[in-house]
Amino acid sequence: MSRTHTHPDATAQHLPRPQPRRARVKDVMTTTVVTVNPHTPYKEIARLLSENRVSGLPVLSAERHVVGVVTEANLLAEEEKRSLERMTIPGHGPRQQWALTAGDLMSSPPIAIGPNATIAGAAREMSAHNVRRLPVVDEDGRLLGIVSRRDLLSVFLRPDDEVAAAVRGILDEVLNAGSKIAAVTVTDGVVDLTWAPGADRVLVAVAIRLAWGVDGVVDIISRASATPESS
Repeated sequence: MSRTHTHPDATAQHLPRPQPRRARVKDVMTTTVVTVNPHTPYKEIARLLSENRVSGLPVLSAERHVVGVVTEANLLAEEEKRSLERMTIPGHGPRQQWALTAGDLMSSPPIAIGPNATIAGAAREMSAHNVRRLPVVDEDGRLLGIVSRRDLLSVFLRPDDEVAAAVRGILDEVLNAGSKIAAVTVTDGVVDLTWAPGADRVLVAVAIRLAWGVDGVVDIISRASATPESS
């Protein structure tokens, strides 16, 4: 069942979500990162992936520049390739596989992102390149951290009372005594705004736009009060 979104003194309408959102990659990224270098051997890569329960590892140069990413998929693809070779080429044993290094196996150039990228931008990059995590790098390509799909979703786990307090702060700033002009409730990240009759439509629009920038906001419902404001 769809919700009805209304604007004061207007017919029902869904409020468009403006961009960008406030949260940035640097706010949710993990800064303790397990890494390898181009010379790390196959079996060590496999061990690190398994022990740390991650799907990929950044490959760093001596200067901590991210030169690639080696993933479970890279290792499995190589295993499949070597298995086929062993079946078709007599005397082709597994030692060649174990001798491979991160430099041989990694995907390069790496798909990375900057710390000031938006949450939405990081999600688009992951989707476009079908990856689960992105190295976060500075302007020179040095590793700062890593951001995963789970990290991006953490933005929406902010408690409802914190979201409501942040929205009320915006109303007070924009509308001056905003608590008397609008009632705010938040349920599962959905902000419900009920405006007093006669609320300034221009300021209401500004307040709603700013409210979309609050971390944890999933949707906004705006409606005019059905009863006159009490004195």
